[in-house]
Amino acid sequence: MTEVTRHEVQYDVNEMPPWREAIPLGLQHVLVMVASNITIPIIIAGVVGATTGQTAFLVQVALLVAGLTTLLQTIGIGPIGARLPVVQGTSFGFLVIAIPLASEYGLSAVFGGAIVAGVVQVLLGFSLRWLRRLFPPLVSGIVVLVIGVGLLPAGANLAGGGVGAEDFGSWTNLGLAGLVLVAILIAFSFGRRLISMAAILVGLVVGYVAALAIGAVDVGQIADAGWFSFPRPLEFGLSFPAAAIIGMSVMAIATSVETIGDLAAITKGGAGREVTDRELSGGVIADGVGTAFASLFSAMPNTSYSQNVGVVAFTGVMSRHVVSVGAGFLILAGFLPKLAAVIAAMPSAVLGGAAIAMFAMVAAAGLKLIAESKLGRRDMLIIAVALGVGQAMAAVPALVAVFPDQLRVLLETGIVPAGVLAVALNVLLPDKDPVPVAAETGGHPDLGASTEGGTAPGATGGSD
Repeated sequence: MTEVTRHEVQYDVNEMPPWREAIPLGLQHVLVMVASNITIPIIIAGVVGATTGQTAFLVQVALLVAGLTTLLQTIGIGPIGARLPVVQGTSFGFLVIAIPLASEYGLSAVFGGAIVAGVVQVLLGFSLRWLRRLFPPLVSGIVVLVIGVGLLPAGANLAGGGVGAEDFGSWTNLGLAGLVLVAILIAFSFGRRLISMAAILVGLVVGYVAALAIGAVDVGQIADAGWFSFPRPLEFGLSFPAAAIIGMSVMAIATSVETIGDLAAITKGGAGREVTDRELSGGVIADGVGTAFASLFSAMPNTSYSQNVGVVAFTGVMSRHVVSVGAGFLILAGFLPKLAAVIAAMPSAVLGGAAIAMFAMVAAAGLKLIAESKLGRRDMLIIAVALGVGQAMAAVPALVAVFPDQLRVLLETGIVPAGVLAVALNVLLPDKDPVPVAAETGGHPDLGASTEGGTAPGATGGSD
């Protein structure tokens, strides 16, 4: 395994940068994730016909809870928390279950079901130490790759101006997205230390200023926002219909697969190493505790954010304390609606320019994990089948329209079928090709092979 050299890792997991660096680096994480974090409560508010005040409340608690659950991951409590630079936010995965539940039973059912889902994730997290052998680098890499590839259309939609935008794909939106991407590349390539590490923040600021200059920012929502508000727990209550318990519990398993991939991508992309049993278990447990906790404040289920995994891989800043600083900004925004409105007013196209680069970095981290396997014919077949089937279902949802709704929702993610197939095939397929393909064809003997702490051949894909 090729290790990330010391100069590539700007700050290690437990290192704290100077405050002059930690603050902009933490803010960078917030700006990358905030649009996704507030979009989900806005969608749910529209489904139930919430008032303007109720919508604002849902956005406020989404920011507050994201900050608190992020601290749960970065700082940790006992077995809870990966103690890695993991950013938590409201989960799009649960949205497909939450929308019909909210329509049929109200928001109380969504939050009641989410508490049960959180318990399911906690139980799964405590079991991961024994299930870890099912997720060698090959399997984890496939899951991470599918996550990154699956997110790219979302980045493209943001760059175009956001799904449903009247000016989608306009020169203005494409110009703003392109400006952000170019600014990121320039800052990363030619900027000094802090500027290079905060290249994403630089790009977003440049794009935001440009959008303000051409009148593309809705300043009205900033002016209308209040200065201080304290969120009330259990604002919408809790209820536990069977449909909510079953649906949310199933999605909890699917979300855990994505979290496993995110954790593997963070350590591989940021530090050039595999995720440990302790980090994997603590991360999934924190996901579950965060989801249950979020329900008490009427916030949607939480999960790790893949776009922030891309930030870690891009910058090489592995410091969990930097993400803790970002969590502080989220908590502050949760009490200061005016500040939240300033962040939320950032145009979709500006975020899209950064999102495309970040989502692609997640996919690249998946490729890096996959490259640790010997990549013989058996491994190539597993990659082909898992990636092909998973992406086919994600790209053409009509393929799985005949399945029951709960199962169809899971298949359409692409992540779940790819992950399940990768695990199953890695366990079931015999290893008949211990020699790397590159070696057989006369290629460089090191290509595609891992000679340092290599993955042991066999049905389980090796040991950690």
